[in-house]
Amino acid sequence: MKRYCGRDFSPEDLQAIARTIELNPTVKRTPLSRLVCEQLDWRRPDGRLREMSCRVAMLRMQADGLITLPASQIPKPRRRAQFIATPATDEQPVLAAAVHELPALKLSIVDGRGAASRLWNEYVARYHYLGYTPMSGGQIRYSVHAGDRLVALLSFGASAWKLADRERFIGWGHEQRRRNLQLIVNNARFLILPWIQSKGLASKILGLAARRLPMDWQARYGYRPVMLETFVESPRHKGTCYKAANWQLVGRTVGRGKNSTAHEQVLPTKDIWLYPLRRDFAALLQD
Repeated sequence: MKRYCGRDFSPEDLQAIARTIELNPTVKRTPLSRLVCEQLDWRRPDGRLREMSCRVAMLRMQADGLITLPASQIPKPRRRAQFIATPATDEQPVLAAAVHELPALKLSIVDGRGAASRLWNEYVARYHYLGYTPMSGGQIRYSVHAGDRLVALLSFGASAWKLADRERFIGWGHEQRRRNLQLIVNNARFLILPWIQSKGLASKILGLAARRLPMDWQARYGYRPVMLETFVESPRHKGTCYKAANWQLVGRTVGRGKNSTAHEQVLPTKDIWLYPLRRDFAALLQD
């Protein structure tokens, strides 16, 4: 059994994919991914095909020598997006005020393309200690304004495949996790802009996001998540804002990476924080 992009592929699945490629030698990679998704019935919870995940999975299968894809139609390999600092994200005057003294906070969804998206990416690349990394799978990004001032940016995406301390907290096994993992959403980035000095702002934003995200996720993907997770690198950060927003510290990662199936530590260990979005989260995740 091989695992790619959160799905287990049996030897029969891999043979079926190779056979599909063989029977369709002139089909390009994008329509080929749709054929494979239909053949394996690989779909999102809302019924749409997981085409992007399938394309990434097949590239990894090819790298592992399991299949041979048709030649790419892209003349040159795509470079990872580079976000060179521009005046649009230069440091601004300090805003020093407690959160209750600020204008009303507003969370706005940042769409996948356009000027707002590029600006979000540039801010995160320039000021977040982890920089900007594209997310795969389901995702939502927000910009946060206090009146007309941009104060923060955050994003949510796919959860980690396996976390022993999280699994103990939920009380689920392998099959339950495989079946319901999409019901957990990961807070991948959270950035308060460096010139914003507002006591209580971070926890306030987390509370607003926890109330807003389930509705936005439902509208975009057709289902509601029941839990949020995030990772805080200690001792760099203490997770104070998550604690203030009633997230629960349940343990630590072992440093293998979000989607890794290896057994060696390759990354710094991080604290695991969880936020149940419903009281009956355990029953739903154990179903």
